[in-house]
Amino acid sequence: MSHAGTVGAAIRGLAAALGQAGIDAPQREARLIAAHVLGVPLARLTLAEHDPIDPEMLQTLHEVAAPRLERHPLSHILGRRAFFKHEFLVSPDVLDPRPETEALVVAALEYRFGTVLDLGTGSGAILLSLLAERGDARGVGTDLSPAALRIAEANAAQLGIGPRAQFVASDWFGAVTGQYDLIVSNPPYIAVDEMADLAPELAHEPRMALTDEGDGLSAYRIIAADAAAHLVSGGWLLLEIGHLQGPAVAALLHDSGLAEVQIRLDMDGRDRVVMGRKPPQTP
Repeated sequence: MSHAGTVGAAIRGLAAALGQAGIDAPQREARLIAAHVLGVPLARLTLAEHDPIDPEMLQTLHEVAAPRLERHPLSHILGRRAFFKHEFLVSPDVLDPRPETEALVVAALEYRFGTVLDLGTGSGAILLSLLAERGDARGVGTDLSPAALRIAEANAAQLGIGPRAQFVASDWFGAVTGQYDLIVSNPPYIAVDEMADLAPELAHEPRMALTDEGDGLSAYRIIAADAAAHLVSGGWLLLEIGHLQGPAVAALLHDSGLAEVQIRLDMDGRDRVVMGRKPPQTP
């Protein structure tokens, strides 16, 4: 990066460095990092591009950008990630919420629910997005990571949802009691032999949120086996999947006794959500 004298030149230098590091949309990311460092809204950054940038601020820009050049996720640098309709606090302790996961939220919002359980909640993005849309609903998010649960609690407080969201340390259903109208989860679904082929950024995210260290299906087997016991009659289970896992996960839900099993697509037209319903009790 060149030691440029203006904000605009510094952004151009950073964008060139990001591009050389193999990062997509380097100009956009350079602007996001610059806005973060300068403490100005992204929309107002253009007005500042002709302003001089002092050496100390330029040095800070370089230091903040350095992890991104090593392919740390941008969200870890900014400390937040946009997801569905909100921004969520994130850290290296939680899986970075991704746009394709919004398909799970959209599908879940097709149903009426007063109670929701989110297994492996991470940042809480799925659970809190659902509760933000349903002001009378309450939910529980579980995670094995105490650090992740702290991030989720902070996000709940930031969105004003704190009183309606409870976060519990639990290994899947281990510490869960009661029954819910809706159960959602984005479990680790990457097979261990696929980990080496992932984007470099994923090396900086919690491994246990990415892979089950097996065939990528072990979490689905556990969830499918126990879901009915934690669903009310007629309640729904919705699971995010890898785009090649639809038939296998749908078969697990069928075999567990869930009905109306179906696969939903994400915005790119790939299998992304498998869902099934606990059969309503007949009078």
